[in-house]
Formats: sequence, structure tokens, C-alpha cells
Amino acid sequence: MPTAPFSRTIDATFPPPVMEARRWIAGRSFPAERPLLNLSQAAPVERPPLALREEIARAALEDPQAHLYGPVLGLPELRAEIATQWSAAYGGAIAARDVCITSGCNEAFCAAISTIAAPGDAVMLPTPWYFNHKMWLDTAGIEAVPLPCGPDMVPDPETARALLSPAVKAIVLVTPNNPTGAEYPAGVLAAFLRLAQDAGITLVVDETYRDFHSAAGAPHGLFADPRWRENLVHLYSFSKVFRLTGHRVGAMVASPERLAQVEKFLDSMTICPAQLGQMAALHGLRTLKDWVAGERREVLARRAAVEEGFAALPGWKLLGCGAYFAYAEHPFPESSLALAEALVEEQSLLLLPGTMFTPEGAGGARQFRIAFANADVAGLGEMIRRLGAFTAARATASAAGH
Repeated sequence: MPTAPFSRTIDATFPPPVMEARRWIAGRSFPAERPLLNLSQAAPVERPPLALREEIARAALEDPQAHLYGPVLGLPELRAEIATQWSAAYGGAIAARDVCITSGCNEAFCAAISTIAAPGDAVMLPTPWYFNHKMWLDTAGIEAVPLPCGPDMVPDPETARALLSPAVKAIVLVTPNNPTGAEYPAGVLAAFLRLAQDAGITLVVDETYRDFHSAAGAPHGLFADPRWRENLVHLYSFSKVFRLTGHRVGAMVASPERLAQVEKFLDSMTICPAQLGQMAALHGLRTLKDWVAGERREVLARRAAVEEGFAALPGWKLLGCGAYFAYAEHPFPESSLALAEALVEEQSLLLLPGTMFTPEGAGGARQFRIAFANADVAGLGEMIRRLGAFTAARATASAAGH
């Protein structure tokens, strides 16, 4: 009896890269003097702060609404709080009706794209790209148009303009970037919004890592444009800022007309975001500003340690560094995919190869992403030491003709 086929789009979508990398360490033992240093995933491993855990426990015990369906677009109080805080932070006018809550930022992206493009359309993604964005486009039957970044890992609006076609319905920007860590200048973001306005397409800006930006103040002025609702969609995540990864709380800011379309997707997908996670996010926004500032300082200290370490690492080149990520070019003739497994074997070091973030032949074979947010300054020093030892061993083997 013939086996029923899989959907052609899901079958053509590449497997989750982080899960693939986990298979490289599954069942493997590491020396006690060289334990595994896992810098593959950009997710906090520590628990949310005690204040949030207490709020989740209180809500679970005392609030009947915590266990019921809620509004598809999220808790009104959380939508209003985001509108108020984002308006102040960006110097723009955002109303509660411009905000919806999603089950994580990945769902926000999928929901936004569902309102923008259909099978056969195209969406432009800067490369290196965030792999889950590419995966969703593949799953949805939407072409991903690669937009190569410059040496500073920042995309160029005029290069994007030259790549436009009638099929392209949106440009997606992630800043601070995953995987490169690059922070896109406000002027570049403004130029992309003008491009979207000129072309009559949508600019999607994913700011999952906004809270760890190195510059104080608003990272851009897009919401100050009185026409922003016509072309802009903003995405955000509470997973990183409040360590709520397991609660899956994200947000989208867009026009009320677009959110009416988004509601169709969300009602079909999850019905409503998890109530407990939303309650925690609301409590965090109202009470944890100082705690978040401390988290930002720590991430910036780790960024500085990475930059200092790579400056002294022979042969390696740091292409981008910021928020949770460093993106580096290695000096070896082998592909980063093969080297990634060798690093696990020889140095108990797990990094993701650049091939997971780029189209074939686009430079990913020379690159690695390093998710450094879960390693302290000492751990990052150990990473640099291990990369140095790996580099020296390869150089010795090459000189010996092996």
C-alpha cells in the first residue's frame, strides 16, 4: 500500500537547525576538565526573576481568567500598556488597537506574513537570515529573496530597491540582528520605510532583542512617521527580556485593519495567547524596568568580552556583535558545517555554522554564529581559549601535511 505523501512545501523546508545541532551532542560524554560549552541557542536558561514567578503563581491560584480562553488579540491591559510604553519610547503615536499579543514572536512573524503574502509571492530577507523566517516562508510556499548584507552586516536600501519585483510584497529586518548581532542605524531603517512606501509594500521590523541595544534611547523613529500604519509592522518578544521563553508571549504593532486580518490567523492557530504568560509580561512591563536595565548591562559586558577576545584571536574575523550574538569568519578551508562537528569533538564547543543562515554559496561556509548570552565573561574567555587551541592545532596539522 503506498504511503501518503507529505505536503511539498513542508517536505522542502529544512529541519530546525538548533535541533540538528543538538544531535551532534546527544549521547556524547565530555571530559570533566573540558565540559560542553553550548553557544548554539539564543534563549535564556535561567528562570524568570522571582517577582514574575510569584506573579505567575498568584495568578494561577487566584485569578479564574488565567485558566480560560481570552481575547484572540490578547489581554486588553497588556495591549494598552505596550501602546503607552512604545509611544513614549519611540516618540510616536501608538494606540491599544494597533497592538496584538501572540504566542511568541515567531507566531507574530507567521501571522504578519499571512496577511502580506500568499503562495507564489516573495518576501525579501537580508542574508545571513534568521532561519525560522526562511523556514516559514518555505512552508507557506513564499519565495525568500536574499538581500546580501555589506561587510558591516547591515543591508543597503538601494541594493534592496534593485532587487524589487512585482512578486515582492515585504522586506523583513531584524535589529539587533539574529544571527549577526548587527544594530541597524536609524537612518537605514528610515530609508527602508521610505522604500516600502515608494513601492507600496510592507516593512516588517523584528525587534526581539531591542532591550539589549548598545545605544540608549529610541533605536529608530519609524513610529514618528504619521503614515507608519500604511507600511510598517513591528514585532517583539517577551522571551528574552523577561526570560519567558516557555510561556510564549510576543507582540505585533500594526494598523487595526491589518490586525483584523491577523485575528483570522491567530484564531485558527492558537485561539488566544497563554493567559499566565501575558499576565507575567504585563507585570514585568509595569515593575521590572530597573531589573531589565541590569540585564542589559550584563549583556553589553559580555559583548565587550567577545569583541576583546576576537581582537586577539589569530585568523578569525568578527563580522558582527551585539545583543545575544557574535558572527565570525573562520580561517580554515573546510566548511563551517564540518568544522562545527569538529569543534564539538575536539574542544567541547557547540556553535552554529553559517550555512544554517545563508543560501548555498552565500558565504555561510566561512562563518559561525555564537549565541553568547548564556555564557558569562569567564565562559566567553574559555570559548576564545578553545577557539585558539583549535586554530593552533589545525595550523600544526596543516604544516605537517595532514
